[in-house]
Amino acid sequence: MNMASKQGPQVHEIDLTKLNLQQLTQLKQQLDQELNVFQDSLQTLKVAQTKFHESAESLERITPDTKGKSILVPLTGSMYVPGKIADSEKVIIDIGTGYYIEKDVEGAKDYFKRKVAFVTEQMEKIQTMGLEKNKIREAVMDVMEARLQAQFGLQQQQMRQQATKT
Repeated sequence: MNMASKQGPQVHEIDLTKLNLQQLTQLKQQLDQELNVFQDSLQTLKVAQTKFHESAESLERITPDTKGKSILVPLTGSMYVPGKIADSEKVIIDIGTGYYIEKDVEGAKDYFKRKVAFVTEQMEKIQTMGLEKNKIREAVMDVMEARLQAQFGLQQQQMRQQATKT
């Protein structure tokens, strides 16, 4: 049984039936670690996707009528201060690593829409890679199980042969 693992442009082929039990175990552990990294990455991207989506939804509430209205301005994730909307046509958005830009409301909506689409695309790529790694992991486990069953069968046969000698 041959399994191909794609990473970037190069393909590594491993004949699982030629690996010993220890090598199969190490390969399975490596695949488990990679799958955990994929899960962590997906979780992080899901949080980012949700934040971008919530930011876009918040912009829907800013209209010309909101000028001068009171709002709570987030300073941190859990601390807010009272404020008033001074300009309902422009917003300042956090673009990461401490950088902020001023955009009109429609430009900001477009920015968050693009960010949601980008993050969603990255999530789909990671999910696809995760499915491929999971298939390889399952194949490794099948070979390991077959090896263990063969080893167990051989031990049983040896025990029967010894029992018939006595």
